[in-house]
Amino acid sequence: MHVTAKADYAVRAMIEIAAADGGRSKAGDIAEAQDIPLGFLRGILTDLRRAGLIVSQRSANGGFRLARDAAEISIGDVIRSVEGPLAQVRGLKPTELAYEGSATPLRDVWIALRCNLRAILDNTTIADVASGTLPDLVVDLAADPKALIENF
Repeated sequence: MHVTAKADYAVRAMIEIAAADGGRSKAGDIAEAQDIPLGFLRGILTDLRRAGLIVSQRSANGGFRLARDAAEISIGDVIRSVEGPLAQVRGLKPTELAYEGSATPLRDVWIALRCNLRAILDNTTIADVASGTLPDLVVDLAADPKALIENF
């Protein structure tokens, strides 16, 4: 699986905004704090705003804030807002795929992959990451020695 820079930056921006604890965060401050190119970040913030995850206010004291509590926004929500559906195969949802012959069971592999991605990304919130208190499933998987083995 490949997590794009756009998805990574979007999640990091949301965590940075959440860390402002209800205050407004300026794009330049987010970019500097998270080492994200400002021009790229502006486009990401637009996507997040259009998805209803953040709100913006233009003024001297303006900036961005979360549209709802960080505990109600999953990492999956953020990724979908900038990248679209999780785990597509050739631009299709796994449930839309049809294989023939010996490859017929492959559809179930892609469905299982999508299910496991959702189990992690939809059950880990921006608040979880911002507070450093990750769900047990994430902690357990990250602690598995096999998790760090390349090409495993």
